[in-house]
Amino acid sequence: MPEPAVAYVLKGYPRMSELFIASEIWRLEQLGLRPRLYVVKPADEPAHHQVVDRIAAIPSYLPPTTPLSGQPLLPWLRCNLGAYRPALTRMARRHPLRFARAFAAAAAQSIRARKGRRPRTVYVKEFLQAVELADRVLTAGGIGRLHAHFAHGTTTIAWLASMLSALPFSFTGHAKDIYRDSLNPAGLLARKMRAADFVVTCTAANREHLLRIAPGADVALVYHGLNADFARLVSETNPAVRSVAGPLRVTAVGRLVPKKGFDVLVEAIALLCDGGLDVTLTIAGEDGPAGTPLREQIADAGLGEVVQIKGPLSQGELLELYRGSDVFALACRVVDDGDRDGIPNVMVEAMAAGLPVVSTTVSGIPELVRDGSNGLLVPAEDPCLLAGALLRLATDRELLHQLGRAAAVTVAEEFDGDLLAKRMGTLFAGPGS
Repeated sequence: MPEPAVAYVLKGYPRMSELFIASEIWRLEQLGLRPRLYVVKPADEPAHHQVVDRIAAIPSYLPPTTPLSGQPLLPWLRCNLGAYRPALTRMARRHPLRFARAFAAAAAQSIRARKGRRPRTVYVKEFLQAVELADRVLTAGGIGRLHAHFAHGTTTIAWLASMLSALPFSFTGHAKDIYRDSLNPAGLLARKMRAADFVVTCTAANREHLLRIAPGADVALVYHGLNADFARLVSETNPAVRSVAGPLRVTAVGRLVPKKGFDVLVEAIALLCDGGLDVTLTIAGEDGPAGTPLREQIADAGLGEVVQIKGPLSQGELLELYRGSDVFALACRVVDDGDRDGIPNVMVEAMAAGLPVVSTTVSGIPELVRDGSNGLLVPAEDPCLLAGALLRLATDRELLHQLGRAAAVTVAEEFDGDLLAKRMGTLFAGPGS
């Protein structure tokens, strides 16, 4: 008899920004596991990564809903309840006690997290989605647990569906989903952690943070590792030959959002230019709220011919960019609402391509980048120190090449995605496996 399957609960699938999730699912399939995919929102991205085409699991999408934020609950229910009514009826009839328990949990959280005198209605929506999920999982059969990615909405749905289905659940927490209190108000994250079979997170810094929230919870560290598409590309191409002279070619990759610190990096580049260094900076990534002020900063500093901003790139295009660069840099920071990077996946990619990384000591970055060993680290929010680290590599190309070689070794030895997927498989199999 085959091992019970794991039902993955995802907010969206496939997503260009969540290649690490698709890689995890594909690698688990290669290990003989049979993840089944349950997706909260309809597919809304026309493009996807190559690894998605190699995944056997066919996603099951929950009924779409209209936006609830700022809307009165009763009109929203009249518009959306019909799609969920069959599952509600079946679950209430077949498992009335479980149904009542899950409804009570959702109602209690709505009251605990109320704004003023008004309960938070989002938990009504998530209860409906949990009922639909539990109904589908029980009807399908052969499923032994639920596992959600991201610790807020999808995990709340998995938590409630666990009550409804009597199946254990677990979840993976990543970044803002575990640091922003507003995403898990009124102690909800601790409540879900205590109810979960186990929790997974992708940095040791995250693990320490989560254990402060729910001491005694079972929190496992499993790094994302190098994604499957990029690992294949790196293995199929020859290593780049770095220049020993010429301009310092700096690359940064990430969505244009404040936590990436692109403004600090541009300020560091301006300082280097003022000091007479021949340097270029290429920024690649999806536009975001920091995009317009960043472009204005570049123009005001007269760096239009020094700094280039590209849009999002494919994995092949990213590898080409890394191979044509000398240094990867990100000035990551913690923003006012607590959001921050864990270990940016692009750093793992750049290091796999043989680039040394210059970054900050924020969150889990020092777990990947070891100062003076495979990269250089400086405190956040300090463009002068960041410029100094870049200048050090510009004037010592032997050190630059040494750090780049060590970076590739670090990824190969410690961030091998196949080995890390086996760790996930062991967690799913349970104690003693």
